[in-house]
Amino acid sequence: MKAHPKEFPKTLLAIALSLTLAGVAQAAEDKPPSSYAPTVEEDLATVMKRMKAAKPDIERRQAELLKQRYDLSDKAAAGVTMSRGKPVQEGVRIRLKPGTSWDGLAAASPEEIRDKGLFPAGFLPLPHPNHAEGGMVFPKFHIEEIKRQEQRDLTRFDLDFDLPDHFLPEFPAPIYLTTRPDLGDVSKGKLVTIENYYELFNGVLNPKQLEGLRLLVTPFPQQQFNQTADRRSERPSRGVVCFDCHANGHTNASTHLVGDIRPQEFRHRIDTPSLRGVNIQRLFGSQRALKTVEDFTEFEQRAAYFDGDPVIATKKGVNVLERGSQVHFMAEFEALLDFPPAPKLGIDGKLDPRKASEAELRGQAVFFGKGTCANCHTPPYYTDNLMHNLRTERFFKPQMINGRMANMDGPIKTFPLRGIKDSPPYLHDDRLLTLDDTVEFFNLVLETKLSGEEKKDLVAFLRTL
Repeated sequence: MKAHPKEFPKTLLAIALSLTLAGVAQAAEDKPPSSYAPTVEEDLATVMKRMKAAKPDIERRQAELLKQRYDLSDKAAAGVTMSRGKPVQEGVRIRLKPGTSWDGLAAASPEEIRDKGLFPAGFLPLPHPNHAEGGMVFPKFHIEEIKRQEQRDLTRFDLDFDLPDHFLPEFPAPIYLTTRPDLGDVSKGKLVTIENYYELFNGVLNPKQLEGLRLLVTPFPQQQFNQTADRRSERPSRGVVCFDCHANGHTNASTHLVGDIRPQEFRHRIDTPSLRGVNIQRLFGSQRALKTVEDFTEFEQRAAYFDGDPVIATKKGVNVLERGSQVHFMAEFEALLDFPPAPKLGIDGKLDPRKASEAELRGQAVFFGKGTCANCHTPPYYTDNLMHNLRTERFFKPQMINGRMANMDGPIKTFPLRGIKDSPPYLHDDRLLTLDDTVEFFNLVLETKLSGEEKKDLVAFLRTL
């Protein structure tokens, strides 16, 4: 069928437009990576329309990845709970590739596992819910509680949190203080916010500590939550607080991307670590190895809240804290956050044989023996305050996973294991959903070749810490 002559200009226009868009796309692909975020600000309405339209496909892709990697069902361990009663998930949730078994993998060499592509997908680095975009993402239960208390909305119009609630820490988490262990949970079952911090802690903290806590629950602008048009909240936002991720000084498993790696696809997803026990830690940031919690507190405000980009921080409202009267006060409160009680542990951090079960005692023997766990996680707090490189890249070939280039992890700090059952998911990027997954991961990576019973006993011991 021949086109009508009047249609030729429209056809030519369409072809020209198509070629122009293709040229723009190709130029974007050919553009060399930059250390800096884009400084040309798009119209917010345009950005919001585009990202809302893309959101279903992005979240479907991430959900499919999680389903392929893990058994996401709710299977609570009988009689095992976190400090305030939330059930602890049990069992290995990592899905194995057809024809493989955990014993078979443990018997193979790293080179054989890599060359045959046998490394379990759940052991590979976990991408951010939208890795190309990144940014802070909060669980729904935290968003709803902040809305209720403060009328501050942490909802992103482009993205929701990806992991199911039953794999996350209990909410709100209890708060234990090194200075007042007699009080037990000083949060009284509440999420501490700017609305209630004073009534909860006046008379418990000294004035410096109380002021430090106030700053920890005060909103400041951040990359995705600010007053400029370059944000991911529908309305201009007052920002986020330190305790939006470190809820009650612990964690709610909010996620983000590290600010210290470029280009974007090489940035690591980060789990929010608990602030419990920072007083006994000597390194801060999973890989940055900042030497004091004061350094971490100050540097987070100056740039990390803004993806490590001080140029963008200035634009969006960086909050430069004064070291002596603000940073120090915040750090002084953080240093009071204690681990939860562990009634089966003695003063040396090891099990009291009069209180522990036979399985827990066997697990402790594995921990300090065949499992080699204590080489890094030394009692009483189960950390050596160093960094170690597990060199997981021995087991797999570099590959792109939902926008995340999975290659080497590099050195990671030794996190304390005290209270570990209260802090799922595990590893620095949430890739391990349960303690059972974690034991299988380290059994393979450290090549310890534990038996099935030894692995079960080790999990039983970890739950006592």
